[in-house]
Amino acid sequence: MNRLSILLIGMTCAVIAGGIVILAFTFGWHGWAPIMRGVAPGLFWPAGWMISRRITRTDPQWDEPRAEIASQARRAPSLM
Repeated sequence: MNRLSILLIGMTCAVIAGGIVILAFTFGWHGWAPIMRGVAPGLFWPAGWMISRRITRTDPQWDEPRAEIASQARRAPSLM
């Protein structure tokens, strides 16, 4: 999981959940149950991750091994 996917997951969750909740309110369904049914797909559907994977696969400048090495270097504790 890269930084782009973390950013996109938050945005897509809000868009999907908000859209479904607005649609439920438009149809006159008010209450906690329609809101929870609208929020659940936004939280559990990995749209942001899939968009991030597609962007990184089609980007010719993206270097996956270099990105993995950099993320591992940041996580490794310093021995000095």
